[in-house]
Amino acid sequence: MVILNWNGQDFLRRFLPSVLYHSDGAAVFVIDNASTDNSVGLLQQEFPAVQLIQHPQNLGFCEGYNAGLRQLSAEFRYYVLLNSDVEVTPGWLLPQRELLEQHPQIAACQPKIRQYSEDATQRQLLEYAGAGGGYLDRLGYPFCRGRLFDTLETDHDQYNDPRPVAWATGACMLVRATAWHQLGGLEPRFFAHMEEIDLCWRLQNAGYEVWYHGGSVVYHVGGGTLHKSNPRKTYLNFHNGLALVYMNTHGSELAGTLTLRLLLDWVAALRLLSQGNTADFRAVLRAHWQFWRQLAYWRQRRQKFPPVRTTGERAGLYRGSLVWAYFGKGIKRFSELEPELLS
Repeated sequence: MVILNWNGQDFLRRFLPSVLYHSDGAAVFVIDNASTDNSVGLLQQEFPAVQLIQHPQNLGFCEGYNAGLRQLSAEFRYYVLLNSDVEVTPGWLLPQRELLEQHPQIAACQPKIRQYSEDATQRQLLEYAGAGGGYLDRLGYPFCRGRLFDTLETDHDQYNDPRPVAWATGACMLVRATAWHQLGGLEPRFFAHMEEIDLCWRLQNAGYEVWYHGGSVVYHVGGGTLHKSNPRKTYLNFHNGLALVYMNTHGSELAGTLTLRLLLDWVAALRLLSQGNTADFRAVLRAHWQFWRQLAYWRQRRQKFPPVRTTGERAGLYRGSLVWAYFGKGIKRFSELEPELLS
């Protein structure tokens, strides 16, 4: 169990007890990304059972995990990447671990993610960052069963099934250690945001499977580091979205997919400008500039992890446009998407 922390002492105090109590004796590590609050003191004084790894500087989400996991013993078969703002529940870990133990082709898995709240009704909502398992549309836009853009569904057990998906959320992901190291962990240039989607896409390109298990439930606060309206989040969203598509789309589809993504990005940027969101508009421009400026790096990464699958069609795909389905056709629920376009 590995929790990456940066100035999250309040989350650690609130949620670490459930992790320690409900994780079936799994070793719990906290990787501290040079916090300036009292996170380290809190861990040392109140949670002595937690093993602490300290970075001398903030390495970001991706490299923070990469550097921390390189320090762990080779005896661990699985890693659980768990956000500090997640409340786990009794028996949450066992179904996922059994799934990976029974199916060696599965490299990563996530539980059902509900929204954390003190309000009982809000706790029934599926959460933005993972919900009922991650999907991608044909242009690489991510969404979830139970969450299309900002529309969240209430959990009525409609997504209790275990099933293969396109990506598992980084808020709570069980990943096979050998697969993690084989692919080099998370992409460090992403810093944060969409890093788990890239990892899962690379895992599938390498022939592994990624699954969701609805028999396991956790609650996620979300937005604890960057609120969705933060220009930094906007930058990461657009920059990492382009890099994600460039690195992982098969060669015959790359030019068309990337061109359409660029056009839709500009539509989104102009919409932000028309709404007076000049900081977010500038963030989109900077994201595009940095992507093209770093193109040699992204090309090198694509060559290192070529997007060539060794098995059949990838799971978790919607072979339509989610943007058109949501904004053009008014589709707000996963169940309303055309089933013949889903895999």
